Amino acid sequence: MATIVLIKNTAQVTSRRCFLSKLKGLSKAGECHSSRYFHVSSLPLTTWSSRTAGVRFTSHGTAGRSAASGRSRRRGVLALSGAAAITAAVAGFMANVNHFQRAEMATLVPRAADDDDEEEGGDILMRCRGFMSPPVTDVAVLQDRKGEMCTRMEMLIMETQAAFCKALEEVDGGTFKVDRWERKEGGGGISCVMQDGKVFEKAGVNVSVVFGNLTEEAARQMKSRGKVLKGKDGMLPFCAMGVSSVIHPKNPHIPTVHFNYRYFEIEEEDGCKQWWFGGGTDLTPVYVNKEDAFHFHNTLKEACDKHHPQYYTDFKKWCDRYFYVRHRGETRGIGGIFFDDLDSPSQEEAFGFVKSCARTVVPCYLPIVYKHLHDPFTAQEKDWQQVRRGRYVEFNLVYDRGVKFGLATPGSRIESILMSLPLSARWEYMHEPDLGTREAEMLEVLRNPKEWL
Repeated sequence: MATIVLIKNTAQVTSRRCFLSKLKGLSKAGECHSSRYFHVSSLPLTTWSSRTAGVRFTSHGTAGRSAASGRSRRRGVLALSGAAAITAAVAGFMANVNHFQRAEMATLVPRAADDDDEEEGGDILMRCRGFMSPPVTDVAVLQDRKGEMCTRMEMLIMETQAAFCKALEEVDGGTFKVDRWERKEGGGGISCVMQDGKVFEKAGVNVSVVFGNLTEEAARQMKSRGKVLKGKDGMLPFCAMGVSSVIHPKNPHIPTVHFNYRYFEIEEEDGCKQWWFGGGTDLTPVYVNKEDAFHFHNTLKEACDKHHPQYYTDFKKWCDRYFYVRHRGETRGIGGIFFDDLDSPSQEEAFGFVKSCARTVVPCYLPIVYKHLHDPFTAQEKDWQQVRRGRYVEFNLVYDRGVKFGLATPGSRIESILMSLPLSARWEYMHEPDLGTREAEMLEVLRNPKEWL
């Protein structure tokens, strides 16, 4: 049920209007460092609108749920018809000792299924105008094969990168460095990185589109996951693409967030193609905040539920299993969703699900950032953040499948692969928090994953 927020104070009304007017600028590249973008135009992913009905965070009580509207399904297909009831940002601040007591969130106007179809079938060049950079693949090539899954997925990951980068720039006030790179074996990528900003110590949002032949080591990794691959003369042509992001904030009360959505295609000796999708979104807080956890997981669940009632439950469990630091006996964070090798029930339905998930990355995270934007913190809390970051590094370097695949693929860009690592971290010998502290509470959650909904 939506929460109706009544603002009685004139100063609050003025502040809210000013903030939301700035928020609308997220969809206008011309008002947000337009010279850095490919073309000046509104962002293809979203239409912004301020509403009084939305989610409200409070310092006590139960977090509200985002309003959902415009929900429709394509006949016979479990597909998301639009970004229904997506929470986008925060307005109506009520401060108390420099700490947000609640944050009212604007919502995105959901798009109908017809609008979604028109966008995918529209002119490729027009859709590229809001991107951080021209796509990896030549626009003319994309236009010629716009109905193919590789093209549709590349457009989705480019749009996801642009939407997230612009939302982060809006809250931080800084700008992303846009770094295009090419892989001599085939393909390339676009790395967008913002370092030492006002809010984010390091924020990276990467897109990669690579192709060529799998190496023996990469093929072994595929086979170890149950893939039966039949190459010709030892060659396995592949195409892989995805968008990946890791955000490390300065304030220990703002969680680290990670997401990755990817598509893989392999052509076998008979010309047939194996394909699958993978990805997920997960949150790594330094301290337990039940309202933040509820909002994050509930936003993901709403996206999952539009496609299958079991998706959230299954993929939440998968996330807890995957993001697990085995040598520490801890999960990396409080989870989210994770899936891999998704090749059913059909390519169209799998892509629709991935598209729904990709469109949650802004609404599941940015409201939490705004809520804690001005939270004070102590030196002890900062030290605990550094210790937790050390655990983050351990997982990424020892267990992360994407890092392993990248390092095993010739021509991979090491800087982009290791973008996920923070600028600073800390390893203390035999570190264990005192019983009864908030640090001990966080460790207990990491050792015994919870259900947050």
